[in-house]
Formats: sequence, structure tokens, C-alpha cells
Amino acid sequence: MLDKEFLLCHARNQEEKEMLARIYDLAQQVLRTRQPRVTDFLDPYHAGLVDMALKRVPDLAAGSDGGYPAAERVRVLIYPDYLEPREEDWQLAYLSLRGSFAEQELSHRDFLGALLSLGLRREKIGDILLHNDRAQLVVAAEVASFVQSQLTRVGSVPVTVEEISREQICPPPRRVREIKATVPSLRLDVVAAAGFGTSRTRMAREITAQRVSVNWQVCTELSRTVREGDIISARGRGRVQVTRVTGTTRSGRLALILHRYV
Repeated sequence: MLDKEFLLCHARNQEEKEMLARIYDLAQQVLRTRQPRVTDFLDPYHAGLVDMALKRVPDLAAGSDGGYPAAERVRVLIYPDYLEPREEDWQLAYLSLRGSFAEQELSHRDFLGALLSLGLRREKIGDILLHNDRAQLVVAAEVASFVQSQLTRVGSVPVTVEEISREQICPPPRRVREIKATVPSLRLDVVAAAGFGTSRTRMAREITAQRVSVNWQVCTELSRTVREGDIISARGRGRVQVTRVTGTTRSGRLALILHRYV
């Protein structure tokens, strides 16, 4: 018997409780039917939360897949622990979009906005991979044909959409800029300002406006202490990873190496 309260105890807020309640319902279906069930797309934080909640549940196993090895957004498959899951169980589809993207300098936000404007929920959209002459999408299989028939432009650029195979997915190399900085403390507003190259005052405003996340969870606490390995995301600015704290300067400031993904 699956203990609902055991699952929900892993939640830290109401949003997480609602998500884990949905996971509970899926897990109950798996135990009752002995057939796999798959979640919508989750970011790394929520996928990890689901994995943590399920890993000690008897008779169940869970695995994640986002279409390629380094995928950020993934669907989590919940299945009986005696089954060997198949690739098709994750119900993923792969689309290629072609258009004059380089000329218009379209961004990830432009593509996501075009998809959401069709009425799709974010949870049905996986990673969006941008190339010079095309973009590739990983989406839930149940919305693939809808995207093919309805997505005709991104911004002002006409697009053609075709379904491709998993083997054709080609993630672009990640561009990383190393930043060496010294900061008075590891407060979120301080480190984020250094990483994104802006003032602490401006970054504080963005944090309080719920535009900043730490490890994919919105954080409004300016004084939150960040640690090595943490990823800070700021809407419209990208991401910064706290790669290493290298020591303390003579003046008592902390020396950091940050990686900004551009």
C-alpha cells in the first residue's frame, strides 16, 4: 500500500504538494494496473524531488528521459520494478523547425512563446535546441501532431515543422564564460550580481520580483547562502553556476569562479 503522506512529506510548499499528489495518483495507477505511467516534463529540481519521493516505495521504480543524454527537462517514467522499460514508454517526440532564424536572432524565449501561444502547457514541452539554421524540439508525443499542424511562425519568421527521429537530435555545444570574482559573502544577491554583471541593487529587485531561481526553484530570499554547484537562473539573463570557492583574499573577501552559460 502506497502511503500518500510519505510522498507528500518531501514537499516544501503547496506547489510541490500538488505535484507530488499527482505523482501519488500515477503511482497508484501503476500498482493497480501493473503498467507504466509517465509524468509531464519536469525541470531538474522537480525530477529529483520525484525520484527522492519514490525511491523507497516498494515494488516501484522510476527513470527519467528527455530525449538525449544531457537533457534538462525530462519526463519521469514510473513502472513496476520487475519490468524493463522501453524507449517508447516515455512518449517523447522530436520536431525540427526550419526558417531564417539567424537573420532575426531569435532566442529560446521566442520559440517558447510561440509554442505557448498555441495554447500548449509548458509541461508538454521539453528542451528547445537552437542552431543557426534550425531549431529542434523535444515534446510530449501527444502534442506533436498539433505542433506540426499549428506552428507556422516564430516571431515574424515563417517556419516549417517536421518530425524527426531521436537519433537526429543534436544538442548545440554549451557556450560557457568563466568569471573570476571576489565577493563579501555568498548571499544570493551578491553572487548573482557578480555573475550577471549588474548591480546588487538591481539584482535584489529582480529577486524580490520572483525573477530569479536557485537550482530551478524560485527564490525571493536575498540573503540565501549559495554553495558550490548551485545554479542561479535569472529571467532574461541566462544562468550562472557557482563552480568553485577558491579562497579568501587578504581583505577578507571570498574568491569565486563562476560559469555563465550564454
